[in-house]
Amino acid sequence: MLTVLAVLAPGQGSQKPGFLNPWLALPGAEARLRWWSALSGVDLLHLGTDADEEEIKDTAKTQPLLVAAALLAAEHLPMHDAAVVAGHSVGELAASALAGVLSPEAAVTLAGVRGREMAAACALEPTGMAAVLGGDPDEVVAAIDAAGLHPANRNGAGQIVAAGSMEGLDKFAAEPPAKAKVIRLKVAGAFHTPFMAPAEAALGRIAAGIPTGTPDRILLSNLDGTAVDHGPTMVRRLVRQITAPVRWDLCMETFAALGVTAVVELTPAGTLAGLAKRALKGIEIVQVNTPADLAKARDAIGRHGGAAVRFESSAAWVAVAGTSGRFVRSDLAEGSQVEAGQVIGAVDSVDVAAPAAGVLTEWLARTDEPVASGRPLARIGGQA
Repeated sequence: MLTVLAVLAPGQGSQKPGFLNPWLALPGAEARLRWWSALSGVDLLHLGTDADEEEIKDTAKTQPLLVAAALLAAEHLPMHDAAVVAGHSVGELAASALAGVLSPEAAVTLAGVRGREMAAACALEPTGMAAVLGGDPDEVVAAIDAAGLHPANRNGAGQIVAAGSMEGLDKFAAEPPAKAKVIRLKVAGAFHTPFMAPAEAALGRIAAGIPTGTPDRILLSNLDGTAVDHGPTMVRRLVRQITAPVRWDLCMETFAALGVTAVVELTPAGTLAGLAKRALKGIEIVQVNTPADLAKARDAIGRHGGAAVRFESSAAWVAVAGTSGRFVRSDLAEGSQVEAGQVIGAVDSVDVAAPAAGVLTEWLARTDEPVASGRPLARIGGQA
């Protein structure tokens, strides 16, 4: 029987007061956290040991803390035997480091920038989020749209998160979808929505200078649950994910398609393990919360890891800029069918054409964005 192991890095909301205390007993852990604190701009030792629940809810502090915690735990596991890695929201930075796209230092640094910029975006106007439990998924999303909100997280297992203005959230909670329960979340703002556009732009300016590597294992993207095999593409997706919905439901569908037989969730574990338990029946699930859990995780990795798994996807092409200038997109939406040679935009007066027939799976540049010659502008996937 083929066994396939996936290692998961959790996102914001999974943190708990004092959760890093047990890890400081490991050789080098305290020094590593001090180094990462210097890079991220926050005191990770304090946040992971002495800070109370209110302090570690601060987006600017929580995000680098979670990335550092996942990477710290992974240092004590045989990660070379993990066939698949994925992270939820900010956890994608940790997953990208585990796959070799980013160095741990780059991941922690970007997490610090991401957290600060998202906190600043939250302060611009009152916004929030609410979890929607149960109900028909299509009906829930339609109700979210009708309330002027955004489906910020589609986590699977009957859980969708709505985000947007406080007025919209109040209206939505007053008239919830059929058979659904709405729970307001204690968060600073509407993450993964257009309200975070200033943070996306700020992170993009920093991320553009980060060296990247090629993933050395299957690295799944929150954008659509697909595997990404190109470092710069993954970094662009990490930036874009600040305003794009987290499609963890699609990531779990890919786990199933790959035949994943076990998952190991890195510290602070629990949230993703719970989603996997409900959506992926029959797989082994290990939560790593303290060093005492490492032995169980190593055992699972030994039994399920090491498989050489290749995720086959349809052929893909990239449309690039033929000249420098300001790029203007066509009105094509992602998911649209295009023909070979079809004009999909222009850089100044020079048309940009689809290099092959297929589906416009992803815009790689914004409209009205200055681009250099050779800059990737859009990804065209295989025929639908």
